[in-house]
Amino acid sequence: MEILSADFFQRALAGGLMIGITTPLIGIFLVLRRLSMIGDTLAHVTIAGVALGFLVGVYPVGVGLIFAIVASFAIERLRKTYKGYAELSIAIIMSGGVALASLFFTMGMGYNTDVTSYLFGSIFTLETKDLYVALFVTVVVAVVVFLLFKEFFLLTFEEDAAAVSGLPVKLLNILLTVMTALVISTAIKFVGALLISALLTIPAACSLLIARSFKTSVVFSVTIAEIAVVLGLMISGIWNLAPSATIVLLLICMLILTLLGKRGFSA
Repeated sequence: MEILSADFFQRALAGGLMIGITTPLIGIFLVLRRLSMIGDTLAHVTIAGVALGFLVGVYPVGVGLIFAIVASFAIERLRKTYKGYAELSIAIIMSGGVALASLFFTMGMGYNTDVTSYLFGSIFTLETKDLYVALFVTVVVAVVVFLLFKEFFLLTFEEDAAAVSGLPVKLLNILLTVMTALVISTAIKFVGALLISALLTIPAACSLLIARSFKTSVVFSVTIAEIAVVLGLMISGIWNLAPSATIVLLLICMLILTLLGKRGFSA
């Protein structure tokens, strides 16, 4: 258990706990609005930004963050243009993100190994600046969700009613999408672009099975994510396993157990 006192593990644990708060907080709204795939979309766009950051010698996560925010505005604009086909905006932006990432990959073959760490996550290699960025995003997301919880609740379940009641629906949609971009662009170095969607959706999927209200579903979602992160990091650190994969597999196991428990209780 010496690993628990190691600096790299403590940084990973601190970063993981912060990501365990922000991803389910945003994920519960995305799942209920049937926008679960937006996580994969913004993750691919962020990877394109990360690749460009390595190419031009600028902080990769920062460039990825800019790409993700721009993409979030584009998604919201396209979602309004194709009101009856909201998923179309996600597919279009994802295609562009993959194309740009492929282009930047070929332009900078020498840094492909570094970019790959962002695809699968490298939480045990976090630097202090990564934690500061994660802390900033965590505070912003937590404060905004707390202050606008009722507005986001109404927006999630009755967007038309929210507009009729005078809420700034357009602004709220943009704000939620931008926060999603912030969370994803920050979290990809922790769990990787290919696995970030699991932290956004699986805790929400578990909580929706057992929660009796929206507030409790948010609490359960965050709790489930934190448990998976802590246990995943400890298991991967002790047995030298891939931390991101361990966390995601634990989440899947928790979902299976929740489904079995729900089925058994119903029976």
